[in-house]
Amino acid sequence: MNGIRTRVFSRDTRGWWIGGALIVVMAILPLLNLSIPGIFPGPTYTPGTLQLLALAMLMSGLALSYHLLFGVAGMLSFGHALFFAAGAYGLGIVLKRFELELLPALVLVLAVGIILANILGAISLRVTGITFAMVTLAFAQAGSVWIRRNSNITGGDEGLSLTTTHIPDMLVGVLNTRNLYWLSLGVLILVFVLVMWFEKSQAGHVALATRENELRVRVLGVRPYAVRLITFVLASTLAVVIGMAYLLLQSGVTTRAASSDFTLTILVIVVLGGVGSRWGAVIGGVVYTLLDQRLTALASSDWITGLPDVFRIPLSEPLFLLGTLFILVVLFMPGGITGAAGRIASRRNRTATALPMEELR
Repeated sequence: MNGIRTRVFSRDTRGWWIGGALIVVMAILPLLNLSIPGIFPGPTYTPGTLQLLALAMLMSGLALSYHLLFGVAGMLSFGHALFFAAGAYGLGIVLKRFELELLPALVLVLAVGIILANILGAISLRVTGITFAMVTLAFAQAGSVWIRRNSNITGGDEGLSLTTTHIPDMLVGVLNTRNLYWLSLGVLILVFVLVMWFEKSQAGHVALATRENELRVRVLGVRPYAVRLITFVLASTLAVVIGMAYLLLQSGVTTRAASSDFTLTILVIVVLGGVGSRWGAVIGGVVYTLLDQRLTALASSDWITGLPDVFRIPLSEPLFLLGTLFILVVLFMPGGITGAAGRIASRRNRTATALPMEELR
């Protein structure tokens, strides 16, 4: 028993050390001159690379928030992007219409996002399974239509630009991309810590148990609805926070942020990294963002344009390439990237354990 506790403790300690080391490396990355041809558009201190990495971290945070819904509570939502859009559009509208300073605007949008999450969650969670997915899809479609139809408020199909009048100078302009990078890193760390705290809390354990066997949880006298609502509100609130950070990073937002297609993108990221894994969501967000960037460049390259039409037409579509990659991951890498890494580590451990036994024989 003591040996098991020692191994668990050492594993947790090792995880904390690895996480801390990654944070330090990511924090000092803008100060270094590192180049990875084919992956980064330039050295790590340049604005283009920093913006790409910041976007990857925000996508990882968004995937973590969806991990709470799907990976922990087992709720398949097709409307998660609505809350991301609420954060981005909400902050943009408040800064433009009410001319508030950044901090009060952030607090106001966050409060409205929490209220919206409670209302929509209370309605959606009256049903479960595929019906829940369809209800969230309906809300997302309604939000998308509202954004498109009210162009005088949201900018319509052209999107909404960030009004920088009340934004601190340190967060405005290409020269300050480094500060936006650090802001994105801080948001990712905050989301990761909150998700980890929730998973280890009593509510997180109940949410996980409800996903596995709801009837048993009800027999024990626990109300799954209340726990699911808490999970839904927390995940949606984190998506609102990430949406606000996205607006500051990208200096604007488009209607795609509210579409169900964007929610499917988040789902693909979670599956790519590994369903049920916090690190899987982080890794999936980074890998997907980098692939999206590089595959877009590959689709428009001379190598693709020189192919016959039967190959050129599908290969010139980045979504086709990403979709093909997703299918391959589902077929040949069950458990995603983290699942594959775990299986490799398990084989190595079994091999390392078997060698001393053979020597004893």
